Amino acid sequence: MSGSRGREALRRARFLLVLPVHLVLLMVVGRALTGPLAGHWPLSAEDGVNRALAAHREPLLNGFTQWLSLLANTQVITGLTLVCVLALLLTPPAPRWAEAGFLAAAVAVQSAMFLLVTLVVERPRPDVPHLDLAPPTSSFPSGHVGAAVALYGGLAVLTRVGARGAWRRPVAALLLLVPLAVAASRLYRGMHHPSDVLGGLFNGAVTLAVIGTVLLGGRRRTPGSAGSARDAAPTTNPPPAPGGGRTLVVRNPQGCDDELADRLGAVLTRHGHAAQQWIPTGAELPCGDLAAELDAAAVGLVVVCGGDGTVRACAELLAGTGIELVVVPCGTGNLLARNLGLAPDPVTALEEALSGGCHGIDVGRIRGDGIEPARFVVMAGVGFDAAMVQDASPRLKSRLGWAAYVISALRHLGDPGIRLTIRLDDGRPLRRRARMVVIGNVGMLQGGLPLLPRARADDGRLDVVLFAPRGPAGWLAAAAHLTRRTPRTPAPPGPGAGAEHVAGGALEYFSATRVEIRCTAPQPREMDGDAVAPGERLTVEVDPGALRVRLPRALSGTGAEAPPAAVPTPRH
Repeated sequence: MSGSRGREALRRARFLLVLPVHLVLLMVVGRALTGPLAGHWPLSAEDGVNRALAAHREPLLNGFTQWLSLLANTQVITGLTLVCVLALLLTPPAPRWAEAGFLAAAVAVQSAMFLLVTLVVERPRPDVPHLDLAPPTSSFPSGHVGAAVALYGGLAVLTRVGARGAWRRPVAALLLLVPLAVAASRLYRGMHHPSDVLGGLFNGAVTLAVIGTVLLGGRRRTPGSAGSARDAAPTTNPPPAPGGGRTLVVRNPQGCDDELADRLGAVLTRHGHAAQQWIPTGAELPCGDLAAELDAAAVGLVVVCGGDGTVRACAELLAGTGIELVVVPCGTGNLLARNLGLAPDPVTALEEALSGGCHGIDVGRIRGDGIEPARFVVMAGVGFDAAMVQDASPRLKSRLGWAAYVISALRHLGDPGIRLTIRLDDGRPLRRRARMVVIGNVGMLQGGLPLLPRARADDGRLDVVLFAPRGPAGWLAAAAHLTRRTPRTPAPPGPGAGAEHVAGGALEYFSATRVEIRCTAPQPREMDGDAVAPGERLTVEVDPGALRVRLPRALSGTGAEAPPAAVPTPRH
């Protein structure tokens, strides 16, 4: 996980290479303005613009433009930047380091660009009376305008990204108008040519875009704009979030679009979670920047809007921390949500979970050759099921949902069996030949098929099934057994106890707290519906009650009531 975060940070940092190119471009343009292009149109018409503005000056406009010009002088820009940065760091509920760094860096880098350009470009001020003291720097680019774009444009970006409510859009629009007003005032007051203020706007905008990309990345604005019929206005004094910390919302954009995110944000607000930090995921970052946000400040609740892969990646970080998790089913399979009895509709699932209580569920810890130690919450598998997951077309999954796995499975019906040994807890190794091995924390598949009918998410055990059909009759016997939806029965006690053959021997069941698998050749492997590197060895152990999940009150009688919060453990 840390490697993925490092690669994503490196990818964003590469945008900094735009800045030296931007600097050289400004220098080249500035030298051209004072050299070969100086006597050509439209530059030849600039003096006429400045003279016309100077000829129509009025006392009222003189005073108004002086105030606008003051908004962007060095002292005001420096002071306002310092105040805003301190406000971002000191205002509850937690310091906003990324936002504060973005604003400070945008203003500082823009100023550095301006000063470096003026060392190479020496353009005189317009030949009209100046209403302000002319600093000893080049007229190109306008430092006032560039600084206004960096500061007020940066505040507009932060308003759109982090604020919520009906005032967000108009305030952001007003902030964006400030640099344009400053540009007009500098022209009116005879301090710059039109091309100078255009250069200042360009300098500030490019700097803002680069620094924003590097420090803010793909952060999404807080959803749930007020004024929409589906959104509820936040209460004047919303109740504190459970756990007393921030609410982080991890969102997979492929399964949770903007419209759904707005509805989910409104639900969170109604339940008192108004201080939401939305974290988008990506191919290289299945849980986005969740790890960095968890390290930054106290977190009371993490809401995951995605499928089993997104939930697994987040559970990897949350297991053992005591931080509460809410699962919002927005993926292809949503097996954990199904097994926990959550509603299939994301909005309903969130409403019911926030109205319920906190329950402790088990987590599987897995390690093996060629893979980093990891955790899973649904199932891990070797063989047929992993090959099916690995070859499922992403395009078909987006169109057909879990039915895409059925199409992939048909291609692997003729795959050879696996020769393996399996050891349960401290028992002796058992030699087997099977098509697949599935180790489950929960047991229900799509369509309600009970692959592991005794599996419970809160029993402190792992359930194992070996699938070893003999010919077409074995496949049919296994299918008939699963489609009968065998009633759930208590798991047999004792380490490695309860080996059970059903469906004419096509299915063999075990229960244990630790499972070791060794294959005679590398085999496909998967965790929670995501393919991992093939290998020969796999060791899985249960971590009882390690993950605290918010579930509807209707499930409180199932025995899933949470034990005391787990002692925080280091995240891998």
